[in-house]
Parts: sequence; C-alpha cells; structure tokens
Amino acid sequence: MAETRSLRVTGKEPVADGVVALTLADPGGARLPDWTPGAHIDLILPNGSVRQYSLCGDRWDAYTYTIAVLRETNGRGGSAYIHQDLDLGEAVGLGGPRNNFPLVPAERYLFIAGGIGITPLLPMIAQADLLGADWRLLYGGRRTASLAFGHDLAGYGARVHLRPEDRYGLLDLPGFLAAWQPGTRVYACGPAPLLAAVERACTGFPPHTLRTERFAAALTGPVRSMPFEIELARSKTVLTVPADSSVLDVITAAGADVLSSCRQGVCGTCEIIVLAGEPDHRDSVLDDTERAAGACMFACVSRSRSDRLVIDL
Repeated sequence: MAETRSLRVTGKEPVADGVVALTLADPGGARLPDWTPGAHIDLILPNGSVRQYSLCGDRWDAYTYTIAVLRETNGRGGSAYIHQDLDLGEAVGLGGPRNNFPLVPAERYLFIAGGIGITPLLPMIAQADLLGADWRLLYGGRRTASLAFGHDLAGYGARVHLRPEDRYGLLDLPGFLAAWQPGTRVYACGPAPLLAAVERACTGFPPHTLRTERFAAALTGPVRSMPFEIELARSKTVLTVPADSSVLDVITAAGADVLSSCRQGVCGTCEIIVLAGEPDHRDSVLDDTERAAGACMFACVSRSRSDRLVIDL
C-alpha cells in the first residue's frame, strides 16, 4: 500500500459557484513532501472515501497544500461530503503526491482548461511565468461565476482568455491553437468532450505536442474478455480474475493492501509492478512507451493479454 499520513483542514473557502478550496497542513507543523506542477494527491476522507485532487497552490510553500473541489451532483459522494460535512480542523489522510501530468521544458505553452480542469494548470502557469516562457491560457466554463480562480488569473492580463459559455459559446479551439509554432507544448484538462475536441484540433501537430489529463478514462475495447490468472510473487498465491471482475477487486479480496481512488484508470493511485506477463492497459495515465514496456499497470481497469500476470505483491 502507498504510504499515507494525516493532515488537518486549516482552510475552506468558496472560489467559484460550486467550488471550494481546501488548505491542508501537517498537524504538528511539519514540512510536507515536495511536488511539481501537474501533481495530485489522494485525499482519504473521514468517511473512508478516497478521492484524487490536483494540487493547485504555491508549490514553493513547503507547509500547506491547496486543492479545489467541485460539487458534483452525479458523483460518488466524495465532493458532497467535502462541501457539506468536512469541517475546519478535521483530519484527513494523504496519499502521494504523485505526478502523471508533468510539465516538460518548452519555449512556449498553450494551456486549455474546462471547468475544474483549471486546477492542475494553475501551478504550471505559475512555473512557466517564473521561467519567462511564452504562454497563453484558454479557460472555459458555463458562467463567469463558475470559473474557479478566474479573478486571480485575470491578473496575468492578455495572456489569459476567460471564455464563459453563456457569453462566448463553445471554446474557439482552432482559433486559439492557431498560435502554435514549433517548440510549443499544449496542455489540456477538462471534460471528455473538450479533450476530444482539443485532440481533433491538434491533428497534424508533431508527436507528444499535446498532453491531457482526464476526469474519466478514454474507453477502448479489451484485448480479451476471458478470465486470466494473477500470481502474487511475494506469497506465490495464484488468483483467477473473472471476466466480470477487476484485478483490483480480486487482489484486495485476497488481502492485498492496495490504495485506490478513482477506479477509472485516471489517477494512477493503484499502480502495481508487473514482473512477468503482458498487461492489457486500459488506463489514461501511461504513454505509448510506458505501455510497451509493460513494467506496471493500474489494477482498477487494466487486465491481461497473457494467460498469467506475475505482480510484485
């Protein structure tokens, strides 16, 4: 299981319609683990729920973390608990931080955010600005009041394009991306329809130009739907994974202690090391090179191309 520690909620304030920002700190005032732009944490709530949130505060503040949480009416209950029941001073568990969405060096950046997808991009923007890189942000949401941290972003001036849908309609992605030139990286985070539109608009750009972070995995058909075996290398236990069960469900039922959060293949929390066999990657975290290496997999969604996988548990 990933190492966890306890933090306290030291701040809770609204930053947009339906969005609250939480400030978290060590109860004894200890320094928190360092992190880099694009990183997220696993928040383990007092009710036992585990949820993933991007760190969106000052990465140079070694003693507090900041996250922002959208109240999701059709969610699994974690955001509702945070909005309604989580109080100042309460303890929460921390997993991570980990980074599946790192900011790579570039001369220029084009950032695209939809709704709460602004959160991982905030520290990226601060880093790009600190380094003197050329950058622009296109940020859309339903209304001006729903654009979290919109007032703070407006301080960057003409580099920031705030485009609430009730005033501007859908984001003009082709127009914004027309500013692309060699040496530019494109980072996007938001709902699946927005990311699909960004991918279409970036067709023809060089490989690895676009990097996205998803709220839900991009669905693809499984390579095989038949049962397969999982061997837990440390105990030599062999388990069968039925066609209608996940690897995560099977190994946790057998007593393996694996922390999980999204259960959709987007957060990277349930990563396990693969020692032998060929995983069928079903996540939206690994890139093509990492998938081809087959050295790890995410137990909540990924399965097996081979009859047996041996994992480091």
